[in-house]
Amino acid sequence: MRKINNTYIKTLTAAVLVSLFASCSTDWLDIKPKGRFTEDDLPAGSLEGQVFAAYAGLRSEGTSGLPYIAAHNIRADDAMVGSSPGDFAAASPIYDDFNYPLTHWLTNNYWTDHYALINLTNNVLAAADSIETVTDITALNVGEAKFLRAWAYFNMVRTFGEVPLIDFRIEDQASANVPKSTIAQIYTLIDADLRDAIAVLPETWDNFPGRATKGSALAVQTKTFMARQRYADALNASMQIINSGVYDLSVPYNMIFREESENSKESVFEVQALSDGVQDFGITYANRQGVRGSGELDLGWGWNVPNDRLVNAFEEGDPRKDVTLLYSGQANAPYGEILPSNLPRAYWNKKVYTNPALRRQYGSRSGNWFNFRVIRYADIVLLAAEAANEVGGEANTVIALNYLEQVRSRARGNNASVLPRVTTTDQVQLRAAIRHERQVELGMENERFFDLVRWNIDVETMQAAGHTNYQLRNRYFPIPQPEVDRSAGVLIQNPNY
Repeated sequence: MRKINNTYIKTLTAAVLVSLFASCSTDWLDIKPKGRFTEDDLPAGSLEGQVFAAYAGLRSEGTSGLPYIAAHNIRADDAMVGSSPGDFAAASPIYDDFNYPLTHWLTNNYWTDHYALINLTNNVLAAADSIETVTDITALNVGEAKFLRAWAYFNMVRTFGEVPLIDFRIEDQASANVPKSTIAQIYTLIDADLRDAIAVLPETWDNFPGRATKGSALAVQTKTFMARQRYADALNASMQIINSGVYDLSVPYNMIFREESENSKESVFEVQALSDGVQDFGITYANRQGVRGSGELDLGWGWNVPNDRLVNAFEEGDPRKDVTLLYSGQANAPYGEILPSNLPRAYWNKKVYTNPALRRQYGSRSGNWFNFRVIRYADIVLLAAEAANEVGGEANTVIALNYLEQVRSRARGNNASVLPRVTTTDQVQLRAAIRHERQVELGMENERFFDLVRWNIDVETMQAAGHTNYQLRNRYFPIPQPEVDRSAGVLIQNPNY
């Protein structure tokens, strides 16, 4: 299993202490004033330490735990809250039926932890700005911080719409109390940050898996372009990733989500986790979705489970179905564990299914050692196929069909009798085929809801799935009411809430 090396862990240990000052409070504005560094104040390596603190911000509950999962996946048409009957009764009206309250701990934490991450990146950029002599490593650190800030703001603008734009170091609470910026203004910052990051970040890091790369910045850039229907730009960005040769589809689909495949050629952006019974730098991503069982098979909270729409979306014989679904009442590959038939849900998210040997080795069933695959290479290949089809023209249709076939070929493996090659050159039919492929290839991976929104079919799809309460306003959560109250009238609630 490939994990972060010991030097990285030791550096990250100190960085976590730094990050706690910015993220442990429920009020992200409760930050002690800090002066500006001078070059003399900033000893060698300390800027990189602040960058590691920013990476630690990715491991918060709001950026990689249940709030993230709720906003990004549970709201989709093919997933549901799941968990125990009690949790379901409390949360299903919010995330399955779209009755968003003005305050709920999940959305509150999503907001707070994303702004804590933004604050950590702003600290890096402010410190770097005070250094007169910019070295290569300083430029790299700035690129990493801008990538992380762009990622955080992309999540915020998709989840809340207009949000406050904080691109400076917080000196006191008053300086952070600013009104919302427009969506266009947020994207202007995101675009600038990603351009700067792409210009300086390396294609790979030796011995430092998980650090931002040129490919990860291009991947987020691709996603931001697709969210705005800038298809030609998205095609250009995605093809830079594809043509780099850094990533490929060589990892068999049934191996992608096992611990031994972390940071593989499939991984474009992955949040690192380490929790081995001695060191604890874990994340809650797997635990919050683990089987809600008992005894040795009590693997987590059981949130975010597939529903029948996802189960029925797979073509006959698609091997990805049994990699995506963990079944109650039967033995499950690859470990042969038999889940009881009396569990509260028929299906669970198998893409967070942990190795029982590691559970025994670490003395834990929590799965806190399990990395979060944020962006996979197959996601980018399918976005490239989609962008090429939307740009149109014979040459781009060939590109789209080729990229679509690459993903389907890997999925079918050696079984030529399943997942036949898509050959249509009709743009509408090919669009439908690519959209279907995204659903089954990326099932339970936090893409479906935002795909529906950017395709502008979220209302019709949700209502067809029985979510009759869903309206356009439900694309965005309300601003957490505690943040509105603390702003003393500066922060205005989202429309229709």
